[in-house]
Amino acid sequence: MSPLSAQVIEYESVDGYADSVVTGSERTLFTTAVETAALPDGPAYGPFRVLDEGRAALVDVTDTRTPGQFAAMLRDHPGIGMIEMIDCPGTEDDLANLEVGRMIRAKGIATHVPSGGSVRSGGVELFLAGSRRYADAGSEFAVHSWQDDTGLEPSDYAATAPENRRYTDYYRQMGMSPSEAEAFYAMTNSVPFSSARWFGAGEMSLWVPLGT
Repeated sequence: MSPLSAQVIEYESVDGYADSVVTGSERTLFTTAVETAALPDGPAYGPFRVLDEGRAALVDVTDTRTPGQFAAMLRDHPGIGMIEMIDCPGTEDDLANLEVGRMIRAKGIATHVPSGGSVRSGGVELFLAGSRRYADAGSEFAVHSWQDDTGLEPSDYAATAPENRRYTDYYRQMGMSPSEAEAFYAMTNSVPFSSARWFGAGEMSLWVPLGT
């Protein structure tokens, strides 16, 4: 499996434009340049909204509190089996975000990006957590390198350093083979922190099975 060509978009930290923000373990890509589906109403548990007893929507950034909020949502609505990923900018706490992903996988919950849905930066890890993954035509994904609070990016660390291994280990836990995990991680780091690599459902289907 090898990375495919994709549009790379530079962006600025200016109101009304996309803004990538990382402080420590934060990894978020906000954008107003992408048309997203209307955000749903429903009981709120942090960035999640309960749509009905079988579905919840993810509509905002995850942070340190999200694992507890997600656990509370499942306690109150134990029948949730699908997360609709409507507008997923990323995370303010990568470690907490990966914990939520492991919770999604452990509960056997599926993930779905509808047409117009946007999954970016740390949100991609949550999409991969789905026990089954669905992405409609017209959905989109965006990835980029992380940057820590000292300004270092993945290539500044050894491939086997904990800072890098936490992601490839996670991808393996989400069902990728070791070579697939390494290739997918390389793809996410194929552009620097100050850029973004955008692609659609068709390319995502080349990296992970969709619909099964």
